[in-house]
Amino acid sequence: VQLVESGGGSVQAGGSLRLSCVASGVPSSWCMGWFRQIPDKEREGIARITAGGGSPAYADSVKGRFTISQDDVKNVLQTNNLRPEDAAMYYCALRTGGCLPTMMMTDYNYWGQGTQVTVS
Repeated sequence: VQLVESGGGSVQAGGSLRLSCVASGVPSSWCMGWFRQIPDKEREGIARITAGGGSPAYADSVKGRFTISQDDVKNVLQTNNLRPEDAAMYYCALRTGGCLPTMMMTDYNYWGQGTQVTVS
């Protein structure tokens, strides 16, 4: 499995970014998640969705502002109304098997390289 992210950048507070993650070599059943991390903090799960594009789930910190979608092997995290506290390195991650109710990094098997989001 290989995950390639794109779409990070620098925006002003209130702005939007569209993060993408393209997967290759995917298993027959999988779940895609997005995590973010700032230095010296644990990686936080913020959104996840099934391979078929169903059952999206969000962390409270991004609910109502971020939207996750899945189209075949391309995943998109639309981030709106960005706040300074959203600044972080964002990672997509794939879990073999179905999605779990929780979003913990230890449940995901494969990771992208990360894309930086800066909000000023």
